[in-house]
Amino acid sequence: MSGIQACFKLGWPGFTLDVDLDLPARGVTALFGHSGSGKTTLLRCVAGLERAPQGQLTVHGEVWQDDGKSGRHWLPTHQRPLGYVFQEASLFPHLTVLGNLRYGLKRTSDAQRVSLDQAITLLGIDPLLARKPDQLSGGERQRVGMARALALSPRLLLMDEPLAALDLKRKEEILPYLERLHAELDIPVLYVSHSPDEVARLADHIVVMEAGRAVAAGPLTDTLARLDLPIQLGEDVGVVLDAVVVERDLAWHLARVEFQGGSLWVRDGGHAVGHRVRVRILARDVSIALEKVDGISIQNCLSATVEDMAGDHHPALSLMRLKVGASPLLARLTQRSAAGLGLAPGKAVWVQIKAVALIG
Repeated sequence: MSGIQACFKLGWPGFTLDVDLDLPARGVTALFGHSGSGKTTLLRCVAGLERAPQGQLTVHGEVWQDDGKSGRHWLPTHQRPLGYVFQEASLFPHLTVLGNLRYGLKRTSDAQRVSLDQAITLLGIDPLLARKPDQLSGGERQRVGMARALALSPRLLLMDEPLAALDLKRKEEILPYLERLHAELDIPVLYVSHSPDEVARLADHIVVMEAGRAVAAGPLTDTLARLDLPIQLGEDVGVVLDAVVVERDLAWHLARVEFQGGSLWVRDGGHAVGHRVRVRILARDVSIALEKVDGISIQNCLSATVEDMAGDHHPALSLMRLKVGASPLLARLTQRSAAGLGLAPGKAVWVQIKAVALIG
């Protein structure tokens, strides 16, 4: 299946957007970067809400914009088969939830990819259908906004920081619904975020934006493990690995998950054996030894090979990429420790992982 090809160039005083991307046709692609990096502008260009005077956009083989030498082609927003979820769900206050959902159905084709009932079920909003927007919490309004976007049967779903206006509790309520959409719908999603936690939990692919440019794009795990990116995550530097639950220790409330490279003990999230999960390992939680160490509290100890080393955000620190089997891992340590251990690319070591977050 053909994916999404986007090439946009536009600018105004103080800002320039210049991107050329080839994105996958399925899964969640996160547009990640700090405020002002161009994430939302890029999303608006894809939606047709912003027109780049030099732009080409093809989605699943269908041309939505082409300002090439051969001519000009422009598909207006209302003719693009997409759904758009904004930071704030702008619902009609005089309509019920069901009325808001039905409002845009006239735009849908007969060949619906998502039915209204399916959208209602996926977002768990059946108990809310008779309410007016002023009777909903912020999280409930956002779920209704997502259901409304899905009810349009989009070929592409755009989400512009849909959790940014919510407190932590509401975010935790909505994230499982976003994961459910990811798992059950075959609709590609472009998801704008500056939250490493959201990206780690939801994304399959990532585009790192900085100053209007895409400085990196690729699969989530491989891209997060790169050392050459100007992506300042501070304490959040780390990797995300796909894993499978292979054992549960109910007595100690632990589960063992297996990934391409070994296995890890994590806090039991209640998932059944065989369930696919994601684990996040931060560089600050990885220590390095030259020999396997016994008699310590850290239970996750794996053999690894040093792949690459680079400076970190402080001159005292070093960031290191390691390979554990087929999987990458990052470790943060002081330059002094790295020199004392004689660490260099190709060196075999043992990694001790102090904490592993189960995020899926």
